[in-house]
Amino acid sequence: MEKQQYDVIVVGGGHAGSEASLAAARMGMKTLLVTLNLDIIGFMPCNPSIGGPAKGVVVREIDALGGEMGRNIDKTYIQMRMLNTGKGPAVRALRAQADKFEYQNEMKKTLENTENLDLRQGIVEKLIVEDDVVKGVQISTGTQFFSKAVIITAGTALRGEIIIGDLKYSSGPNNSLPAIGLADNLKELGLEIDRFKTGTPPRVKSSSINYEVTEIQPGDETPNHFSFETSDEAYKSEQLPCWLTYTNLDTHDVIRENLHRAPMFTGIVEGVGARYCPSIEDKVVRFSDKPRHQIFLEPEGANTEEVYVQGLSTSLPEDVQHEMIHSVAGLENAEVMRSGYAIEYDVVVPHQLRPTLETMKIAGLYTAGQTNGTSGYEEAACQGLIAGINASLKIQGKEPLVLKRSDAYIGVLIDDLVTKGTNEPYRLLTSRAEYRLLLRHDNADLRLTEVGHNIGLVSDERFNEYEMKKSMIEAEMKRLEKTRLKPTQELQDYLATKNSAALKDGILAADLLRRPELNYLDIAKFVETPEVAVPRYVYEQVEIQAKYAGYIKKANDKVDKLKRMEAKKIPANIDYTQVNSLATEAVQKLEKIRPETIAQASRISGVNPADISILMVYIEQGKIAKRDENKA
Repeated sequence: MEKQQYDVIVVGGGHAGSEASLAAARMGMKTLLVTLNLDIIGFMPCNPSIGGPAKGVVVREIDALGGEMGRNIDKTYIQMRMLNTGKGPAVRALRAQADKFEYQNEMKKTLENTENLDLRQGIVEKLIVEDDVVKGVQISTGTQFFSKAVIITAGTALRGEIIIGDLKYSSGPNNSLPAIGLADNLKELGLEIDRFKTGTPPRVKSSSINYEVTEIQPGDETPNHFSFETSDEAYKSEQLPCWLTYTNLDTHDVIRENLHRAPMFTGIVEGVGARYCPSIEDKVVRFSDKPRHQIFLEPEGANTEEVYVQGLSTSLPEDVQHEMIHSVAGLENAEVMRSGYAIEYDVVVPHQLRPTLETMKIAGLYTAGQTNGTSGYEEAACQGLIAGINASLKIQGKEPLVLKRSDAYIGVLIDDLVTKGTNEPYRLLTSRAEYRLLLRHDNADLRLTEVGHNIGLVSDERFNEYEMKKSMIEAEMKRLEKTRLKPTQELQDYLATKNSAALKDGILAADLLRRPELNYLDIAKFVETPEVAVPRYVYEQVEIQAKYAGYIKKANDKVDKLKRMEAKKIPANIDYTQVNSLATEAVQKLEKIRPETIAQASRISGVNPADISILMVYIEQGKIAKRDENKA
């Protein structure tokens, strides 16, 4: 048989696998995507939505780098909402309710029509590895595919097991096939494996819901998009609403009376669950003082009766699930179409990864998504994108792409994984980003479009549009900083209507804009109209930069200090046991994680400032004791 040779092989066709294979193929790599089932590429086994706090920013970052998720959801959403609009720009987040079937169909179509990309249905049983270098994969039929890099994006399929009550059976998500052979093979290759758990709620029939006793949650009228390429004209005016209801004391009584049958409490569930996405039984136990919990009723698409009962994730027995659902307002007569379940699966402990997502142990092998212990489609997709990019850059002999914590939420996520690790399914939160005022939804393109263009994923046309936008922002900012407004009666009267203090003297337009009660459109009434109309996406950026200028400067000063530490590289083969005066815990953590920079080392739990000072002096002396790789 002819040897089937590729540059990059991606294992798994979920959100991580889709981004990884598209990135590699678009960067000119001959790419193969091998997945368990071609019919569930880009499938949403859990919540039919994209975005939300922190996650929405990640999708914008994926788009700015040239990834696909933002474009795909902009084609297939049934509702779009901007969250936290009453708060500052650092925590605003876009969230879209997806038509889950259209989403996966559109993603599959995109993959099928991408040059350099082949799709193959099959079960990868093992990796082909020679001298700690990956050479390809072998599927269950015995067919072998060879490549220069392999990216594993197996999601929750690695030795997956579904649990409902006391029923436990081998399965991937939504009763798809599990990947058992590959999970065993990863252990055989010496990778450290952990066991995690996640879950999903029941789905109920829409026509059986009494929506009259629930609260409607409509979409936004103001256009918003995840992709910077999507025009306002493409915004969908006809959207489907979601609905809000609540659990009650009766619901909680049903759960408490059946805790002895709950797998997570009886010991049937062995994996560690997600702290920030707990099951309803976990919430009732942990927050016993709460009389109710929110339940969102979310349609799974425009052409289906299935409604996702968000907030009611559970692995309780089916009879208990029915009783619990029927106790909720609006769901008294709801017909359950699919039961909720928990799923356990294997993960690769992420301290074994470099910041590029390449494994330290096996050269050319990358892992991404839930395989690395994260939760969520967005966290998976961004890792897939970075893995696809770095596998391609390595093959091309170029420098890798490592985003810093000050560059993107993607940088925060990956740094957290490889530096701190995770003992539960990792969820990205705004609170994890110390530079979140710089990492906003609105400026993802300003931060990352140039990066995407440099690696070849952003077209020249799109890059030119970005540069034009950037120039317009700078020009308008300068115009407001030079324009002085006089305290005319008209302006004074207008300020009074806005409860804004009267002017005692002239004021620069930019300084007036910094008043919290005023916005750009208020100021524009009294500034000479520019020759070229200022688009909304430009003046919104101008307004944010003006109002938060002081805070942004402080954040940038901190980033400059961080960059100096990031510039101080640590020799790759340093033997930390030979560094005198390092604390024992510091030696153990540094040997385990193998940080690449002083900044990364400083973020490791158990490595103190004194240890960092000792390490810096040791490196500057230049007499580095080399690590014996045979003892590693």
